Amino acid sequence: MRFFYTISIYSYYLAIHIASFFNPKARLWIIGRKNIFKEIEFAIQKLKTQNLIWFHCASLGEFEQGRPLMEAMKKKDPSVRILLTFFSPSGYEIRKNYSGADHVFYLPLDTPANAKKFIEIVKPSKVFFVKYEFWFNFLKALKRKNIPTYLVSGIFRDDHHFFKSSGAWFRKQLSAFTHFYLQDEKSVRLLNSIGYFNVTLAGDTRFDRVFEVAANVNQNDLIKQFVADKKMLIVGSSWMEDEAIVSSIKLAPLKLIIAPHEVNKAHLDSMVDRFGSAASVLLYSNANESNVSDAQILIIDNIGMLSSLYQYATVAFIGGGFGKGIHNILEAATFGLPIIFGPNYKKFTEAKELIKLGGAFSIKDSSDFEKTMHLLDDEQVLKTASLISKMYIKTHVGATGRILASV
Repeated sequence: MRFFYTISIYSYYLAIHIASFFNPKARLWIIGRKNIFKEIEFAIQKLKTQNLIWFHCASLGEFEQGRPLMEAMKKKDPSVRILLTFFSPSGYEIRKNYSGADHVFYLPLDTPANAKKFIEIVKPSKVFFVKYEFWFNFLKALKRKNIPTYLVSGIFRDDHHFFKSSGAWFRKQLSAFTHFYLQDEKSVRLLNSIGYFNVTLAGDTRFDRVFEVAANVNQNDLIKQFVADKKMLIVGSSWMEDEAIVSSIKLAPLKLIIAPHEVNKAHLDSMVDRFGSAASVLLYSNANESNVSDAQILIIDNIGMLSSLYQYATVAFIGGGFGKGIHNILEAATFGLPIIFGPNYKKFTEAKELIKLGGAFSIKDSSDFEKTMHLLDDEQVLKTASLISKMYIKTHVGATGRILASV
């Protein structure tokens, strides 16, 4: 079975290589791995340490889960050195200069030769994979070297290979993990059902991260001037489908901030065209003290500001729910915002729980969105939903400490 798995890895590489001729992200994926081993070897030689910990994250979302643990380890023991790898350009390109890691790289392709070479160069004392990153040739190489390997903020679902009748080989690969730190009870039960009991229900480290962000958030005078004393709807990590919903109803006198998932010129131009006829629209890069107060809609045309902008909002609309799945709703919840999103949220425990509690609302179309916004016009409904969101975060912090105490 490993032979077929490795063949699939090579096939994936070939597909990405072909796609790189016309897809910018695929091109970054290929270019980022060019001469990767020379770069890693040079970096490791400079570190000159026996206490190197390797963290691997698929992309940006997983990074936010791994980040609290990386920073807590550094705080606990300043001699610790951290090597951080990403699979996706979406994570690497945004966090390649992250100061909490000593070095940041793309993960080499998961072939037996690459895995063996990587481990021999890096010689990690411990390894942490975040959420559900399972690269089986790397896991085999780590197991052969008896290197402690952990899954943090792990989550398992019924449809994963491990729990299917044909998944015996995949189940066996999980033996490479020293311990599983899991997000929810269902994941614990699923692993127990296939004979793995080296598990801890630790929770999700993202709660620790967003709680810390809210406690130490920076102020933005320009945004404060834009919002003034008005209520404000923030649309975070939006796609075109989300923007179409938001633009379909009259939002005045609300102020509106939109932070799109993609900030390329074509998307930004389409947003200005969509919203421009309805109100005064301003790109953040063009905003200043003399024009920002007159705008009704502010479009954030950069990456990295969103998490701090929720502090100024009254209600949040989180994008992705009309596509593959919603983006991070915890960044909004930590500031006590009622949260709205599309119908594709079923894979996200926090979304299902917040809906059940009354802090979040799922919509199917423009009509649903309008009804929900009218519902939140009621000050008591708004206040209750806000409190629910804030308390939900507070009651779920602590995963980082639970993991750090036992690794």
